[in-house]
Amino acid sequence: MIRLPISVTILTKNSQKYLKEVLEALASFDEVLICDTGSEDNTLLIAQEFPNAVIYKRSFIGFGPTHNIASSLARNDWILSVDSDEVVTGELAKEIADLKLAAGHVYSFPRHNEYRGKWIKWCGWHPDRQIRLFNRAETRFTDAQVHESIIIEHLKHVHLQAPLRHYSYDKVADFLTKMQSYSTLFATQYQGRKHSSFGKALSHGSFSFFKSYILKRGFLGGQEGFEISFYNAATAFYKYLKLAEANRQLELEGLEKCGDGQTKKLAASKPLHQATPNQAPPSGEHKQK
Repeated sequence: MIRLPISVTILTKNSQKYLKEVLEALASFDEVLICDTGSEDNTLLIAQEFPNAVIYKRSFIGFGPTHNIASSLARNDWILSVDSDEVVTGELAKEIADLKLAAGHVYSFPRHNEYRGKWIKWCGWHPDRQIRLFNRAETRFTDAQVHESIIIEHLKHVHLQAPLRHYSYDKVADFLTKMQSYSTLFATQYQGRKHSSFGKALSHGSFSFFKSYILKRGFLGGQEGFEISFYNAATAFYKYLKLAEANRQLELEGLEKCGDGQTKKLAASKPLHQATPNQAPPSGEHKQK
């Protein structure tokens, strides 16, 4: 079987749930590079079943930087980046196979996001076009801890039509887990670089709900539309609330360091011994009359 000269990169951590289906859909690609960041389930055992899969173990240092590490380990310059819960449909695999990959180009495709088995077309979840096929010699991911993207300056963006299938969430717990992770990464990334406060967190959260539920017509999605809109609002709220907390912590640490520095400076400038009027000078010293 002649495989496409493209390396597919996937970041994994406890990703056993969909990984078999994800890898089965990638049989036509030359290499599937698994960059695992600490799985404790059957992720690696599943990956080992596929002859075109290569496994590397690396520390997670943020989504953008870790994606770039994965790309650097690939044996092909053309990279297709997918997540461990994203399935390349047969139509998309064929469309990629029919491409004449050209220098100076990046390629995107729509993503079908599913929640509880339903394809969600509201809340800004559709068409959700993703740029994921690129030449690593020409571009890379941004260094963002979260919400990373391909740098496309000076490159031509080609729109493919076949979709990528994304198993977004199965249950509320999935929402909450991702919200905690992403909001913490956001606060880490912007600590000391972006202002935040409770009021700012509240305004971001409120506008996020309005945008998702009203402007992006989440109300047409019934219960799922409301839940997704509320999740988007909660994520925005906690991102900025955690950032405000992180900024306060940074300020306190700065004050403590400043205080320690002043204490050390005063200690250094103070004489080792200073005689008082009723105290004899140290041995070897004599008062001048």
